[in-house]
Amino acid sequence: MTSSDLTRRRLLKASLATAAVSVAGAGLALPGTAQAHSGKFPPIIDCDSWGARPPSSPLSTSAIATNKIIVHHMAFPNVTDYSREQAVKLAKDCQDLHMDGNGWSDTGQHFTVSRGGYIMEGRRGSLDALRNGTNQIISAHCPGENGRAIGIENEGTYVTETPPEELFDSLTDLCVAICRKYGLHAHDIFGHWDYRSTLCPGAAFYRQFPKLRRHVADKLDTRHRDIPERRWPDTWRFVGGPVVRVAQYLLKAKGYDVPLDSVFGASTVAAVQDWQSRNNIPVDVDATLTPPTWETLAPELGRHDSGLAVEAIQFMLNGKGYAEVALTGEFDRATKDALQDVQRLHGLPRNGKVSMSTWCAVTGGVVRKAF
Repeated sequence: MTSSDLTRRRLLKASLATAAVSVAGAGLALPGTAQAHSGKFPPIIDCDSWGARPPSSPLSTSAIATNKIIVHHMAFPNVTDYSREQAVKLAKDCQDLHMDGNGWSDTGQHFTVSRGGYIMEGRRGSLDALRNGTNQIISAHCPGENGRAIGIENEGTYVTETPPEELFDSLTDLCVAICRKYGLHAHDIFGHWDYRSTLCPGAAFYRQFPKLRRHVADKLDTRHRDIPERRWPDTWRFVGGPVVRVAQYLLKAKGYDVPLDSVFGASTVAAVQDWQSRNNIPVDVDATLTPPTWETLAPELGRHDSGLAVEAIQFMLNGKGYAEVALTGEFDRATKDALQDVQRLHGLPRNGKVSMSTWCAVTGGVVRKAF
């Protein structure tokens, strides 16, 4: 850490200790203070306090239960201004982009975390819903998941850089509050690209997700035995992206005529449901890739294997930042090295083989050994 970094951090802590910040809820500590990270509900700047515009059309409350958190990066600059003023500017810039650029009725995500660790309400009504533990406001951060996933945007771009400590700590506290209010767990935290074709939340940030989940689990006092051995991504016909393409690779390897286009189209829906029927798995009306579906589709792989299943692994590894992995369908050294790194991050045996838990980790799922 440079002397300028130390100076900036001291100034930040001093300003946070003295600033009169308007937050939702009286008597709450500011980011960076002991109370903010003690397990209590974190300070969140509500829409009125940061000067949000009113929504351009009425917002709706979801009729279904919240079942996950989806974490994003904003693809905004990695600023060195960690002030509240910058956080407010960030919230306004984001809302303007979403309403004026994207044509949305309000900010797309439920909450926003600045690089200085300030948490702000995004879509209006999200904070009240969270505090009351009521159904979430329908959002716009991830098509297919907007009615059942809480979306958190994080200031910055994290393809090659990781977020500052202030952001990471506040994100942890926000995830803990969401889990407590909605009955979620640390293994219910995912990244945007687990459900859509995007570079978000960034390869460098995504590598920190096992650490993020561990911190959240610790704050929730989660017992290790209560964590499922594998929590696969519950991919269904309303989403798309690289995980869908992995499923298409595996279906194609089983003889189904499906495209490798990362789109959960009609042929992929039909193939998933037919596979479920043939394997005595409950057929899901939305073709959800349930744990039994994944675990019958995905074969364990080793260095002598080749073909579409190996290419599926390579496709996912390459997209998650392992640029040296090519889509050859051959279990080469680069593939093994990348797999060993994934296994290290998730607490799995570093043997470079593709066990069921390695499949789960590579496709964006969560494994118990990561905790």
